[in-house]
Amino acid sequence: MRRNEPVTNQEVSYGDSKLLVSKTDKKGRITYCNAAFIKTSGFSESELLGKPHNIVRHPDMPEAAFQDLWNSVSKGEEWHGIVKNRCENGDHYWVDATVTPSFDSDGNIIGYMSVRRSPSDQQVQDAENLYAQWRKEGK
Repeated sequence: MRRNEPVTNQEVSYGDSKLLVSKTDKKGRITYCNAAFIKTSGFSESELLGKPHNIVRHPDMPEAAFQDLWNSVSKGEEWHGIVKNRCENGDHYWVDATVTPSFDSDGNIIGYMSVRRSPSDQQVQDAENLYAQWRKEGK
């Protein structure tokens, strides 16, 4: 599991109207990222492109959440969840994420697209509670 450090306890807000969008290849390497994702993450576009999407993974996120994501999208299914991401400087931001597979004309998965928006305070609280429990259980 990738463990990105350092981390701060500083949360970044990116606004309710912003959509953070990225695309990856089949192995999860970033092939596209919009300006809102670049700005919010604090990484430059050149630091993101070609890198595994887990470059923004916050160490508070339990591995089980990402196992569930990959189990779904690798079968061609959409995945939805609340995720805590890490900025380049160690700050964090929460996202309400939807990840969908991208297909070629023959129906083969060729990559994934993630669209993220700002979650509600209740969604963040619920996710924090669930993820703390999962970490306690070693998930």
